[in-house]
Amino acid sequence: MIELDRVSVTYAGAATAVLSDVDLRIPEGEMVLVMGRTGSGKSTLLRALNGLVPHFSGGTLAGRVVVDGRDTATHRPRDLADVVGFVGQDPMAGFVTDNVEDELAYGMESLGIAPDVMRKRVEETLDLLGLAGLRHQPLAQLSGGQQQRVAIGAVLTTHPRVLVLDEPTSALDPLAAEEVLATLQRLVHDLGLTVVLAEHRLERVVQFVDRIVHVPGGALPVEDGAPADVLATTPIAPPVVELGLAAGWSPLPLTVRDARRRSVDLRGRLTAVRPPEHRAHAVNGEVAATKDLVAGYPRRPVLNGITLGVRSGEIVAVMGRNGAGKSTLLRSLVGLHKPSSGKVTAGEVGLVPQVPSDLLYAASVRAECATADRDAKVPGGSTRALLDRLSPGIDGDHHPRDLSEGQKLSLALAIVLVAAPRLVLLDEPTRGLDYLAKRRLVEVLRDLAGTGHGVVLATHDVELVAEVATRVVVLADGEVVADGAAPDVVVSSPAFAPQVAKIMAPQAWLTAADVAGALAEARA
Repeated sequence: MIELDRVSVTYAGAATAVLSDVDLRIPEGEMVLVMGRTGSGKSTLLRALNGLVPHFSGGTLAGRVVVDGRDTATHRPRDLADVVGFVGQDPMAGFVTDNVEDELAYGMESLGIAPDVMRKRVEETLDLLGLAGLRHQPLAQLSGGQQQRVAIGAVLTTHPRVLVLDEPTSALDPLAAEEVLATLQRLVHDLGLTVVLAEHRLERVVQFVDRIVHVPGGALPVEDGAPADVLATTPIAPPVVELGLAAGWSPLPLTVRDARRRSVDLRGRLTAVRPPEHRAHAVNGEVAATKDLVAGYPRRPVLNGITLGVRSGEIVAVMGRNGAGKSTLLRSLVGLHKPSSGKVTAGEVGLVPQVPSDLLYAASVRAECATADRDAKVPGGSTRALLDRLSPGIDGDHHPRDLSEGQKLSLALAIVLVAAPRLVLLDEPTRGLDYLAKRRLVEVLRDLAGTGHGVVLATHDVELVAEVATRVVVLADGEVVADGAAPDVVVSSPAFAPQVAKIMAPQAWLTAADVAGALAEARA
């Protein structure tokens, strides 16, 4: 179905190739995960499958990419539209219409599909992705996760033979992500659809895929093999695999179910060991508070009477299903969303939005960093130093819009964090970040909290919450339904518990690093 023969891609002005001599064969009816570090070339590989690279992106493509017998050198993206469906990282960038139902129909209209068939497929897709209640909603008023489901649905309605997805679950809550991935797996098994997806949150995906393609970046060769084989040899692995490595299990488990069965002895060894508390050690005065906050859209409130305080030294994770009001809460705290009623009290606030490119205006990374230094009144080079800490090796001459989504996020984080506002707000701060970049972000956030700043994360990344949160607030339908220390809230939650907590329950372990540390102490 898909053949890549010695494919190399070099963008204009770049000193080295993004991809180098890639040989890959993907047969019909496989679900393949493309993984790699932020900026390694995953998105370039995906975009080469439907001709966006090089016909839209520019640059030079050497070698051959053949999809369903069509060579992308001679077939432009429009010539492959009936075969390859593509969903990028930013759903809004691909939308053409104004509401959900019209967007689902647009691709079929472009292909000239009969109206009665279009109507049937729209209804099937609305049900398949849980969008029926949103059919008439304006796309601009949907949450990021809802927009992502619409983008996937708009491609599925055209019934492509190959589906290419770039970070398809990054803005979805855990249950919605599992539903989407299970749906894709069902399409693969029942209809023979070929699915190629890039995803950083490996803990969500590895149990569904047949194969993993690891793109290490630069001139290093691409690895291709069974999930367990590839994950055992790379520095990138989900928590369930990290736990297996710490416990010395072989073969390594890929699912919570497998690891749970293997963990009986491990849990017995740690019965008398107390897990780390994951609580804020020095919590001082409030840096922000809301009182009976009601906010949202005209005639449609999203937040219904939220009363909440954030203290300096806290790292608060705000969780909840898509559309629960997480982003609206953050935007209200920073003053971008005017309350309908109630009160918001906050001092100096910095917000990294869900779409980081909203903060990027300069013509180069170097200019963005210099502007941020001046605005924050900090020594020159401060923003660049923070960027290198989050995502090292980004060329200062690159245009910010040409960066990968993870690199854009790192740059936006550096711009906001360099000013060290008393309250730092991060909306889905790990979209596009690999595990190594996420660990560096965790270090930065801990440093901020340790120096008296308050941090609020709106996130679906349960593994990030397990690593860094000292407090978790769960929203549902615009109301607070849970508020407490991270272990107290997430361990008992089927939806928001991290992988290690599910494996080690009822013991309150949250991360593989916690377990590895306890095992090391026991051996000492």
